[in-house]
Amino acid sequence: MTRLSVNINKLATLRNARGGNNPDILKAAVDCERFGAEGITVHPRPDERHIRMSDVLGLSKVVTTEFNIEGYPDDRYLQLVREVKPAQATLVPDPPSALTSNAGWDTVGQAALLKKVVREIKSSGIRVSLFVKPDEKMVEGAAAAGADRIELYTEPYASGFGKDRDHAVAPYVKAAGLAQRLGLGINAGHDLDLHNLRFLKQSIPILDEVSIGHALVCDSIYLGLENTIQLYLRQLK
Repeated sequence: MTRLSVNINKLATLRNARGGNNPDILKAAVDCERFGAEGITVHPRPDERHIRMSDVLGLSKVVTTEFNIEGYPDDRYLQLVREVKPAQATLVPDPPSALTSNAGWDTVGQAALLKKVVREIKSSGIRVSLFVKPDEKMVEGAAAAGADRIELYTEPYASGFGKDRDHAVAPYVKAAGLAQRLGLGINAGHDLDLHNLRFLKQSIPILDEVSIGHALVCDSIYLGLENTIQLYLRQLK
């Protein structure tokens, strides 16, 4: 079974555009769970342009499914996950100014850093996932760093899906197979939507989790949040 974790960053972007507390991020997370989401994902950035640190602390008290906190493992992030102790910490290599996650870790070149922070986070009983592109060397590096899972960066898959979906998914199938042999769990995320999600799941049935935010929130404008979550869940069955 592949779990659907809903990334609620874009809901926080909408709230912040107007000020106040509409939409209410804590209520939105609880509603996502009530509508069938099996996890809640957030990516608090230093400038708090969407999810704020206060949101993360509040969400930690109301999320009853798996709470996943993404971020670059600087001192701010490490202190936050130590305090909140989410089910999962997903480490991404984004600089603070990045608009969105747009690259995977160089798990070979940054092996020393990753081994250190993975060990520190796991010492708090938190599962660690590393955001990587579908490259076998990067998968091997994630295992060597002590990660529990990888999250496959699926933007290239999404971009190539409309042209040749078999070609687009092939490196992901290969990377996932290696990850499984190395004992790593397999997550996926970035630009997944109602058009390309089912084929990814069919091609990689061993997926543990997908994290979806932007497309899901956009779809919910037209389809409603509850209906949208149910539609995404159907793609994973």
